[in-house]
Amino acid sequence: MAASFSVNSEAGLKKFDDYLLSRSYITGYQASKDDMAVYTEFSLPPPSKYTNVVRWYNHIDALLKLSGVTAAGQGVKVESSAVPVASTSDVSKGKAPADDDEDDDDVDLFGEETEEEKKAAEERAAQVKASGKKKESGKSSVLLDVKPWDDETDMVKLEEAVRNVKMEGLLWGASKLMPVGYGIKKLQIMMTIVDDLVSVDTLIEDHLCVEPANEYIQSCDIVAFNKICEFLQLL
Repeated sequence: MAASFSVNSEAGLKKFDDYLLSRSYITGYQASKDDMAVYTEFSLPPPSKYTNVVRWYNHIDALLKLSGVTAAGQGVKVESSAVPVASTSDVSKGKAPADDDEDDDDVDLFGEETEEEKKAAEERAAQVKASGKKKESGKSSVLLDVKPWDDETDMVKLEEAVRNVKMEGLLWGASKLMPVGYGIKKLQIMMTIVDDLVSVDTLIEDHLCVEPANEYIQSCDIVAFNKICEFLQLL
């Protein structure tokens, strides 16, 4: 059964925030049209008090700016009292909600490639091959759990120690503190990496779990590791 959310009310945002507590995306382990369908319902960024929704919103916003979303998804129903929402199947065909006055020439965002688009893609690929340029490395989105030594660890300094790690191809993202138990909290932080430049295992073993960071960091775990894209880029 498709998940159902309303982002136009406090109750709906609270439900959505609880749903995202243990999830990076609405369905599956990578961004899909389900995320796109809900994202487009936000006329403004969500309130900061809904930390899980804010994390998800910022992540989807970044993915769309990077490369777009193409995964098929499993279907999601978005509740709205103001404007009818197209189902994901309609979106995939480039259709808007039923409206007799709607322009039939709307851009098809998710439909099959036209002959013109295929030809243009082939020409770009030929140009890249002719210029000797290589396919750019893909990018991945990683969610890390960073655990302190005990409940007396300064979590502000722990996060500073994490963000002070600078590497080519590494971009730190949103973070939040999550309760573990007995007054102890862990840091959960998003990062985007260029696959050919950054090894997550090396990042953890050689940077996060050694001095000086290990003064605050007891261990790190990978919670989610999702491929973003691989694409050809002309410079």
